[in-house]
Amino acid sequence: MEIESVCPVLARRHSQRFAELLCDFCETSAPIQFPALGLRCILCITYTYEATVVGMDGHMKMKFECCLILLAVSVALAEPPKVIQQVMLDDRTAVTVPVATNRVTTICFPSAITAIDGAGITVYGKTPGLFQLAHTKGSAFLSVRALSPKASANLNIRWNNHIYVFELAESGQPVLALNLSAPPTPEEEGVGHAPAVSPLKLLALLDKARAFPLLKAQQPETVANVDFTTYDGKPLVSDFNDYQIQIEQAFRFNSEDTLVFRVAITNESAAPLIYQPASFMLRVGNQLYPQSISDADGTVPPNGRSIVYFAVTGTPDGGRNELSLKNAFTILITRLSPPPPSALSVTNTPGGHPILSPGGHQ
Repeated sequence: MEIESVCPVLARRHSQRFAELLCDFCETSAPIQFPALGLRCILCITYTYEATVVGMDGHMKMKFECCLILLAVSVALAEPPKVIQQVMLDDRTAVTVPVATNRVTTICFPSAITAIDGAGITVYGKTPGLFQLAHTKGSAFLSVRALSPKASANLNIRWNNHIYVFELAESGQPVLALNLSAPPTPEEEGVGHAPAVSPLKLLALLDKARAFPLLKAQQPETVANVDFTTYDGKPLVSDFNDYQIQIEQAFRFNSEDTLVFRVAITNESAAPLIYQPASFMLRVGNQLYPQSISDADGTVPPNGRSIVYFAVTGTPDGGRNELSLKNAFTILITRLSPPPPSALSVTNTPGGHPILSPGGHQ
């Protein structure tokens, strides 16, 4: 059976604010809208019920009693508005704040407010306005009060380099204290999960790594949260017989959970070294982390050297890698060109060990 067919009131109970209405009979507050009876409080509904059920058949009487029970439960469970509320800051969503004419509403930020803008706002009450605002420069809170019924306005508040919008509306049921909490940091929001980093963002991280010395000197705030290290004193070299990969610099962008490496690939053979440009792999202990991007072209000339930047983001299973730059990293690539043949030289002494040519040892 549809609930509306048993009790049409239950389906519409949110369409009226109980505290703003009066009973048609006794003019008490908190009445209930009942289609057949108008606005009635519980006592008047009971009285009307006793007068109405006379002459009803059993089925109709049961439905009517069911409606009264559900209505009584709705009134009993109706929660009063919370005068103290906790809200997490979100610069993508406007927050509606009910404000009264005879009460003060205080909005509290996690730390000092930078700036406040608003229309229809008066500070000292000497100039016309819809709301009166009190705020001490450098403090983390402000207080507002409505000056006229049905007033509405908005406040734009700058905090922590973001703008937060608040819609003020005069109401007989105000919020007296609105405590705002800071949104989670990217690190906190992405705990256990690698952040979604777009290809354009990864390219920007490579560019920032290339320009790191210049940015550090001229725009230090742009790289303030970037960890950086060099390996001049103790180079990290992966030796693959006829070529080597040396890590020269490493950067960690913590918000993106991304490491960027500047590596030098040295070809020690007389033939070109050809490899897959997207095959860079970072090894830390027994764990392997594939690249998320690189600027490699896949070739190193004979007896030449090539500088490559590549990045590793998260883990292969989608988690955060949280890798420190203090690790002993090894860099691997997938080689396409064949290695040069090993040339053996035999000594003149019997039982002598063969001498392996450069690139011939394992």
